[in-house]
Order: sequence, then structure tokens, then C-alpha cells
Amino acid sequence: MLHGWGMGLGWIIGLVILVAFIWVISQAFNKNNKPAAPEKSALDILKDRYAKGEIDKQEFETRKNDLL
Repeated sequence: MLHGWGMGLGWIIGLVILVAFIWVISQAFNKNNKPAAPEKSALDILKDRYAKGEIDKQEFETRKNDLL
């Protein structure tokens, strides 16, 4: 009777380990497939640079006109 339980328990443990292994692998692949954040347009970058004070109003307007 103990022999029968040992075989069944070993089979269940093996199945649990296999399912855990497949889950870990699937999680690793799902992290790589997440959608990337949308990239900023050139105009958005230009607006950010102007807001940070990296460029003055004249340069902002010149570059904005070049983009549009």
C-alpha cells in the first residue's frame, strides 16, 4: 500500500516541478514582450528642451519652423 502512494506522490511532485518550470520560462519571455513606451516626436523633444531652458525662444521658433 505504501508503494502505491509513493509512486503517485512522485508523479505529482514531478508534474508540479514541470508546471513551475514552464511558468518561470513564460514569465521571462513576457517581460521582453511588453510594449515599449511611445517615442517622443521631434517637436515634443524641442518643447522639452525649451521648457528646461536649454534653448532660447528664437532657436525654439527656428527649429519648430524647420520641423513643420
